[in-house]
Amino acid sequence: MHDIQSILGTLRGRYSLSELAEILGITTRTLRRWQVGETKPPAYAVDAIRQRLLPLRSPREEFSGIRIIDLFAGIGGIRLGFEAAGGRCVFTSEWNPYAQRTYLENFPVAAHHITGDITKVDAEDVPDHDVLLAGFPCQPFSIAGVSKKNALGRPHGFECTTQGTLFFDVARIIAAKRPKAFLLENVKNLLSHDRGNTFRVILQTLRDELGYDVHHRIIDGQHFTPQHRERIIIVGFREKTGFSWDDLQLPSEGPRLSSILHRTDGTEPVLPWDGDRYFDHDRQTVQPKYTLTPKLWAYLQAYAEKHRAAGNGFGFGLVTPDSVARTLSARYYKDGSEILVSQGSRKRPRRLTPRECARLMGFPDTFRIPVSDTQAYRQFGNSVVMPVMREVARIMVPHVETLIEQEQAGVVQPPLAFA
Repeated sequence: MHDIQSILGTLRGRYSLSELAEILGITTRTLRRWQVGETKPPAYAVDAIRQRLLPLRSPREEFSGIRIIDLFAGIGGIRLGFEAAGGRCVFTSEWNPYAQRTYLENFPVAAHHITGDITKVDAEDVPDHDVLLAGFPCQPFSIAGVSKKNALGRPHGFECTTQGTLFFDVARIIAAKRPKAFLLENVKNLLSHDRGNTFRVILQTLRDELGYDVHHRIIDGQHFTPQHRERIIIVGFREKTGFSWDDLQLPSEGPRLSSILHRTDGTEPVLPWDGDRYFDHDRQTVQPKYTLTPKLWAYLQAYAEKHRAAGNGFGFGLVTPDSVARTLSARYYKDGSEILVSQGSRKRPRRLTPRECARLMGFPDTFRIPVSDTQAYRQFGNSVVMPVMREVARIMVPHVETLIEQEQAGVVQPPLAFA
C-alpha cells in the first residue's frame, strides 16, 4: 500500500493544495499536516484517496480475475467460497474487532484496509467491483406508510422502504457502483418475517428499483457438512443471464459428525497454529475443559426434563459420530446445549472445540483461530457454510465472466450510477 506522503506527492502534480483539500473535504491545514507527517489520516481515508484520485492502473490491470467486495464480512466465509472460483477481494467491511482480528489473520491485506462501520462509508469510496458479497444482518423494519411517501414528501424508492436497516447500505452501494452481480445471504426466516413484507421490499428494491435479475433459494448446509443449517441465498445479475439454480450440484447424502470430530486413533493432524489448545496429541484426547461440568450437565438434564413434562421440545442436542447436528448458533459459547458430543453413557458429554466448529462450517484446517474460545464460538456460529458459498460461486462466476467479456467487447455498455 502506498503511504500518504507518496500519494499526496503524486497528486500535487495534478492538483493545487486548495483543490486537493476541497476534493477530499478537509482543510488545507489538515492536508499539510498529512503531507509533512505531523498527523496521519485514518487508514480508510488513504484507501478512499487512492480509489477516487489515483487510478494509476486500470482495474483489470491491477486485479486479475473476478473483483469481489466483502460486506458484513465476518470471518470471510463467503469470500473463501468465491476465492475458490477465482475471485479477488478489493474491499472489506466488518465492524466487530474480534472478527477483524480473525479475518486479518487469514487474509493478510496488502491491497486494502478493513473498513469498519459500512454506514459511514461513502459509496463512491468503494472500489469498482464485479460481484458484491454480503451476509447482511436483516433487522426488523416496517413498510407502513410507504404508499403515502409522495404525499408526505418522503424519499422515493428503496431509500424510503429500507431506511434504518443495514440492507439499505447494501442497496445504496449496488446503486452507486452497479456491480455485474451480487450475492446476499441471510437466515431462512427472512422469507416469512413480518408476514413476508420484509422479503417483498427487498425483492422490490433489488428487482424494481435497481433493475437486477434476481434469483433466490434456500440451501441446507447439510449437503456439505454434518449440520442442518438452512439459509436463503439471493443472487442478482445486472443483465439477463442463463443462471439457474438447477446447475447446483448438491450431494444427496452429506457427511456425518465423524468427519469433523477430533480423531483419537492417532490420525488427528498436528496444526502448528493450534498446538495442543484443543486436542492433547500426547494423550490422543480432546482437552478436558470441553467436557461439561457436573453442575452444568445436571442443569441441562433437569431443564430438558422440565420441558418434556410440559410437552415442549426444548432441551439439549446429544450427538454421536453418526449424527447430523443441529444448527450451530452464536450462543454456543454459553452452554453448548444444541450440539453436545456423547462420550459414553457413564461420561458427561462435551462441547465441540472451536476447531471442530470451524470444520462444521466447512473451513479448512489451514484457517487460523487467533481469538478466545468464546469469540471463536460466536464467529463460527454467525458464519456461513463455506462449501455452500463455493458451490454457488461455481455456478455464478461463468455468467459474471460472460458479462465482463461482453462489456469489454462493447456488447454491454459500462453502467451508470443508479438515479
